[in-house]
Amino acid sequence: MNTFDVLIIGAGPIGMACAIEAQKAGLSYVVVEKGALVNSLYNYPVFMTFFSTSQRLEIGGVPFVSINPKPNRNEAVEYYRRVAEKFSLNIRLFEEVKTVSKQTDGYFDTETSKGSYRTKYVVIATGFYDVPVMMNIPGEDLPKVTHYYKDPHLYAFQNVVVVGANNSAIDAALETYRKGAKVSLVIRNNEIGSYVKYWVRPDIENRIKEGEIKAYYHAELLSIAPESVQIRTEEGVLEIENDFVIAMTGYKPDFGMLKRFGIQLEDDKGGVPAYDADTMETNLSGLYLAGVVCGGKDTHKWFIENSRVHAEQIFAHIKGI
Repeated sequence: MNTFDVLIIGAGPIGMACAIEAQKAGLSYVVVEKGALVNSLYNYPVFMTFFSTSQRLEIGGVPFVSINPKPNRNEAVEYYRRVAEKFSLNIRLFEEVKTVSKQTDGYFDTETSKGSYRTKYVVIATGFYDVPVMMNIPGEDLPKVTHYYKDPHLYAFQNVVVVGANNSAIDAALETYRKGAKVSLVIRNNEIGSYVKYWVRPDIENRIKEGEIKAYYHAELLSIAPESVQIRTEEGVLEIENDFVIAMTGYKPDFGMLKRFGIQLEDDKGGVPAYDADTMETNLSGLYLAGVVCGGKDTHKWFIENSRVHAEQIFAHIKGI
């Protein structure tokens, strides 16, 4: 069994920030990540642009230099890789955590797909991008349906339905439209989302106004067939030709995992896990949360720029500062 002071679950920007703080504190640590380094960012759309400036995405005091006012996904992936190299972070990739259990002696035993660990502390920094919010409709399991949008070229000259009204959906609608797709946008409410990036909003509004992208408001997808979809609209149920469905319905933390680890969830507050806002310690002494996993279903509360401080809070508490 491998022994460390701290085990950090998740090698995203916040997990890496925690590893850097562990180094500064003189603690032995290991970061375990079930995918690639900054796996969520890696799976973002290839041409995605961040809402934040590069300075607000920095960790470990390493400057994030970008030639753009807002950095893009490719720049961010490269930046965080270079940070991992600079600090020689002890990260074990493509290793999935299966169980975390606290023992009677106060230590945590963690089992992964590749081994086992015994640590004094555990930090969960897993984000929320791995679990999509499902529509639970017939046909959602067809190969033409995805909850992850990557590159617009696949959809060139196709009939595409995009479900959602926030940044991921609007980006997918605009990018596939510009590759020649016939795009239908299915929006549950009466307007696009309030979180849509300010420089993108005029673009999508104009595309809808000009009829270049068809928007169905107060609508929902009812079913998906191999060559069509059914949409409930204010005018009734419509059936339209369809080749692909991009369901940008949002994501959520792995609540089942948190419960298995013994973390209490406040279901009346959208599944927010129990933790101390000053120390980030959960109801289990020695087990901490960092990053967007702290927000429960409210995935718009925490971002890289406002949760970087969680790493400092956690290790200040561990060191008794």
